[in-house]
Amino acid sequence: MRNFLSDKVVSLEPSGIRKFFDIVSEMPDAISLGVGEPDFDTPWHVREEGIYSLQKGRTFYTSNSGLMPLREEICRYLKRRMHVEYHPERQVLVTVGGSEAIDLALRALLNPGDEVLIPQPSYVSYLPCTLLADGVPVVIELKEENQFKLTRQELLAAITPRTKVLVLPFPNNPTGAVMTREELLELTEVLQEKDIFVISDEIYSELAYNGTHTTIASLPGMWERTLLINGFSKSYAMTGWRLGYAAGPEFLIEQMTKIHQYAIMCAPTNSQYAAVEALRNGDRDIAEMREAYDQRRRYLLHRFRNMGLPCFEPHGAFYCFPNIQRFGMSSEEFASRFLQEEKVAVVPGTAFGRCGEGFIRVSYAYSLDNLREALDRMERFVKRLDAERAAEAGQTAQPGQAAKPEAGSC
Repeated sequence: MRNFLSDKVVSLEPSGIRKFFDIVSEMPDAISLGVGEPDFDTPWHVREEGIYSLQKGRTFYTSNSGLMPLREEICRYLKRRMHVEYHPERQVLVTVGGSEAIDLALRALLNPGDEVLIPQPSYVSYLPCTLLADGVPVVIELKEENQFKLTRQELLAAITPRTKVLVLPFPNNPTGAVMTREELLELTEVLQEKDIFVISDEIYSELAYNGTHTTIASLPGMWERTLLINGFSKSYAMTGWRLGYAAGPEFLIEQMTKIHQYAIMCAPTNSQYAAVEALRNGDRDIAEMREAYDQRRRYLLHRFRNMGLPCFEPHGAFYCFPNIQRFGMSSEEFASRFLQEEKVAVVPGTAFGRCGEGFIRVSYAYSLDNLREALDRMERFVKRLDAERAAEAGQTAQPGQAAKPEAGSC
């Protein structure tokens, strides 16, 4: 029998995030800091709206684009919070999570051989979705010394005559980096001059800790060449509801909707009713969760400093990206040993791109109790690794003393 599988699909690497999650799910007394899923329950008033929609028998298909009341609320939200305006009938598409929106956008934009600029470290879906859409991913390796932000010089260096799309993944998963308005403005002149379209993944837009988030779509000359992707998973603790959206120029939304019609039909109906309630009355929920995440963020940074682990200060999302290069092992080896020896799961930095080598991603979307226990185990693990290295060098490890880390390659 011949091989019936697609070579393109077979060649894709499975997600490096799920690997460690699957292991820890079957390990007694293990703690996972590996998955970006809020530990908060979906707010009650949002859940009640979803329950009410089921009680009322609202289990039918919606419009392919999504419920009109939801699209209207999305437009009000984007105008109120992001200072951008969209038409609910023609410029908004409700999707099954933000991930579907990324896939639809790349399939609607790319012809075979078109190049997509993907800053890394970043979310794992951009590169495989580009390949599945017959595009050519061009990775821009972000640098720790630049706070993992995309610079004008890095952007210019990556552009070729085949460049068509830039993925802009800020606030960033896994680093927590945030681009300010001034930093985004440095990119816009290049993007307009080179005629490049932007897919701006803003799923963590409400989780910015030092000031408000700026969408590149709000900057002069960028609305018509930007697709804004967002959703409800992170801001409203609605991961399992599987709901996101895309807002952008009509020419693109129309084509994305066409693919969505054939592949999905529509996003889950009761999730859409719940999301209307989230957008109308959920600002306070967002603020409360953001305050809790900020407390956890500061706690992790404090603990990493005490361990002698260098860590760029994240200003968005709910991840830290500490540098583990001083231990002389790969990110994969560090994460594997940490899981086996201390039963704590973190994600190797290489899951988010080759330049993530020498880093691990630690999620703080977990309770403080879990974080305290996990960080106690990490401190014990780090001390053991330092003692091993000192023994190999014929030295005695000094408490609290850490070797100077190598410069980050990412």
